[in-house]
Amino acid sequence: MNYGNIKYCDIANGEGVRTALFVSGCRNHCELCFNPETWDFKYGEVFTEDTVKQIMTSLKPNHIAGLSLLGGEPMEQENQKVLSELVTLVKATYPKKTVWAYTGYLFDEDLIPGGKKYTEYTDTLLAGIDILVDGKFVNDLKDITLQFRGSKNQRIINVQKSLATGTTVIETRFK
Repeated sequence: MNYGNIKYCDIANGEGVRTALFVSGCRNHCELCFNPETWDFKYGEVFTEDTVKQIMTSLKPNHIAGLSLLGGEPMEQENQKVLSELVTLVKATYPKKTVWAYTGYLFDEDLIPGGKKYTEYTDTLLAGIDILVDGKFVNDLKDITLQFRGSKNQRIINVQKSLATGTTVIETRFK
């Protein structure tokens, strides 16, 4: 897996101050994507053990709320194995930190068994994600007043409550 960028003091992609990992590779190609260079799976740098160490070190301070996964597209099949290992390590090391992920795919369609992005790693990856912002960015539905998302069709999902109840639980605390 490659990644395009890591931001160590991100305040735009989830609650609090976060480390944000922008992975490479995306097949959604949303119109007016803010990060189109990351569509290429070979963009950026190779994700290595040293990268993992840097991310884990960045999460250590108490003021860092957690990790955010963006792209590119974290839920592309090519990215899921590495990210499932990363979120498992993050949750084991920092159980009070949250993991947010952003995907253009739909939680309750594409990421379920039989869904177009479901792999042998999807369940492990989702088990480590607290909040998932799903749905493609749609410019005609763009709304700059929304928290943590760009268009009205995108949902903020509490993944752990969703997995526990078997239904998609939308977070309503965000405007």
